[in-house]
Amino acid sequence: MFTPLLAYIEKFVPLGNEDWDLLLPHLREIFIQKNDYFSREGKPCKEIGFIVEGCMRHFYTKDGEEKTTYFYFENNLVTDYLSCLTGKPGLISIEALSDTKLIVFPYSVLMQLYSESKVWERFGRLIAEYIAKGLEERMTGLLMLSAEERYHQLLGSNKQKIIERIPQHFIANYLGITPVSLSRIRNRMLKK
Repeated sequence: MFTPLLAYIEKFVPLGNEDWDLLLPHLREIFIQKNDYFSREGKPCKEIGFIVEGCMRHFYTKDGEEKTTYFYFENNLVTDYLSCLTGKPGLISIEALSDTKLIVFPYSVLMQLYSESKVWERFGRLIAEYIAKGLEERMTGLLMLSAEERYHQLLGSNKQKIIERIPQHFIANYLGITPVSLSRIRNRMLKK
């Protein structure tokens, strides 16, 4: 039941039975229905999720307007990392865009594992580096590329699941443009 999470972790570090057994008792499976939340703005996030089935979006709300910053799909971790780190209420919401099955465990357990095992400590460092890389790429794209260039980059990236599974209005929001602007960009591309 938890083998997809084990396989994901082992992409980062080799995990022996002894180290896996430290996490195993803390794992549980949950289901989140479409349009429900894994984490909500204003509330502390205390768990890390691993998506087995489904997809989710990560967004901020400013003056009543949502700003989508990330999408999560199967075989990825999901959490409000900053809220977990600080213990403070989150600034983001994470919403299920489809019925979603997750494996979850408390962030506090992962922190405890860092001090119990060098392998887990290395995993934590590598995950933090992975997150930092993703944030840097996202920020650079928003600051340095035009909306059309961001859409071209999305099409040419390894993020095809976004194009295939996410509604157009959320893709436009993710790109920082209106759905009408996205439609215009797509039409220009079709004419070329």
